Amino acid sequence: MVDNPIPSWPGELVDLGEQIVHMRSTPEGPGEKAVYVHGLGGSATNWTDLMGELSDVVTGYAVDLPGAGYSPEPPGRDYSIGAHARTVIALIERVADRPVHLFGNSLGGAVSVRVAADRPDLVRSLTLVSPALPDLLPRSGPARVALSTVPRLGEWAAGRLSVLPAERRLNATIAMCYADSGRIHPERLREAVEELRRRDGLPYAAFALVSSARGLVAEYFRRGEENLWQQAARVSAPTLIVHGRHDRLVNPRMAARAGRTFPQVRLVLLPDAGHVAQMEVPGRVAREARLLIGETAPMSIGE
Repeated sequence: MVDNPIPSWPGELVDLGEQIVHMRSTPEGPGEKAVYVHGLGGSATNWTDLMGELSDVVTGYAVDLPGAGYSPEPPGRDYSIGAHARTVIALIERVADRPVHLFGNSLGGAVSVRVAADRPDLVRSLTLVSPALPDLLPRSGPARVALSTVPRLGEWAAGRLSVLPAERRLNATIAMCYADSGRIHPERLREAVEELRRRDGLPYAAFALVSSARGLVAEYFRRGEENLWQQAARVSAPTLIVHGRHDRLVNPRMAARAGRTFPQVRLVLLPDAGHVAQMEVPGRVAREARLLIGETAPMSIGE
């Protein structure tokens, strides 16, 4: 591990009308565009390496969901999956004049399913990395997330955690999300520690994290047509689902249900990856995503 990784893509605040979000993007290039949606406790920088890997085939836009990364709190402090989906829809409409290749990880995967189901006109293809779709028998990590959503308990736990050194909290997160924590580059680790310290100074950071967790857990118990599995069955875009065999947060066995539910789906199980395969093994995720992009991108005139 000698060479430094690529730097984070430049970011800007984008006015979506009812709210402002922070977005990072690769240089304008390919006509096809991709939008990337991070998971709980993450940010747009979770996609840095994958965006670089795919920058020759898509122009990439990674959003900091409201209250995460550099995005301010949302109006009404609404951190539900539905509210996040509306934000992503507004962003797609802002940056693209054609359907995009939509990527989502974990909570961002749940958000992306709702976007693809509600607005099929905006999504050319859908790539989900360990999507947090409802599983009433979750692993220990999600069980702790669920406990953190209990009124007052979540805020108390967030306050207790905030006094721990940033390095200690980050190392625990990496151990939970990576199959092999040795894969994270020291520069990436340094960047993440700095970002966590910056977030610690924001008065709304803990509330945003706990509220987003509550929004996700609420989806696990939703019934009817708005249930995420019901919505997955309505996704018309060709879909790629990537799971890491060593995922400690989303059980890879959920891939089997996804295979039965999404109308057009290809499943990939990475034998040595964890919950954030786009960060841990971005080259391999890029190879799979590149196939889907190539299969779904419109043909140029004369081809």
